[in-house]
Amino acid sequence: MGLRSSISALYGKIPLIRDIRVMRDEMFRLDKVLSNIAVLTRDAQLQNCPRYNDPKRLLKYGFQVSSQNAEDGMIREIFRRIGTTNLFFAEVGIGDGTENNTAFLLSQGWTGAWIDGDDAHMRMLLHRKDLQGGCLKAMSSFVTQENVVGLFEQLGVPKELDLLSLDVDMNTYYLWLGLKDYRPRVAVLEYNPSIPPDVDWKVNYDPKRIWDGSQNYGASLKAYELLGRKYGYSLVGCDLIGANAFFVRDDLVGDLFAAPFTA
Repeated sequence: MGLRSSISALYGKIPLIRDIRVMRDEMFRLDKVLSNIAVLTRDAQLQNCPRYNDPKRLLKYGFQVSSQNAEDGMIREIFRRIGTTNLFFAEVGIGDGTENNTAFLLSQGWTGAWIDGDDAHMRMLLHRKDLQGGCLKAMSSFVTQENVVGLFEQLGVPKELDLLSLDVDMNTYYLWLGLKDYRPRVAVLEYNPSIPPDVDWKVNYDPKRIWDGSQNYGASLKAYELLGRKYGYSLVGCDLIGANAFFVRDDLVGDLFAAPFTA
């Protein structure tokens, strides 16, 4: 037994230390129980909500496998309705590759492109055996409105792809501006939920600016709604906590989603 383990075992036998550890473990257990109760309470309340139960809305279909929230299920439901074509995605802001909007798609036979600004994340991806065989092209780069098209071209992203996902905190809105010539069937975009849904608001653009942890970032849902409308997309839903908005190209919407497609 090493010195550190010996000291830890000794501390564990001291009554006060032992009691503190027991209290800590009990607090963790209680916190987990309370979190589960909160989820169950929320779900029970949602079951009584007519809008939630509208079969054309997306929330009730949400589930989480590799996404941060319930995006995996909502994305799956969108493509169940509109179908797929090339099963190609492009995602900007993928983290370490274990928790994002497209990791679950990779496990279902999709191919795609990932971009993230953290070099360490890219080094981790190189060692993952499940990402070999040409299913994924990945690049480390700080992405801006000015260079996003060039990066997509380097990665071979087709102009018409099934899914585009953008999440870079500060300038997500401006990346979509830069990608005006790309026509994904579905776009998943991070928005700023602290801005009231009727306010058209965007952060002042600075290509070098990164999120400072404040509420001064990104763009409001209304801003995305209006830009989407200009590009020919309908806002068909959002996740429950207000992190991602889902847009479907107008020629695919038909009568499959809940109108009026506004923030």
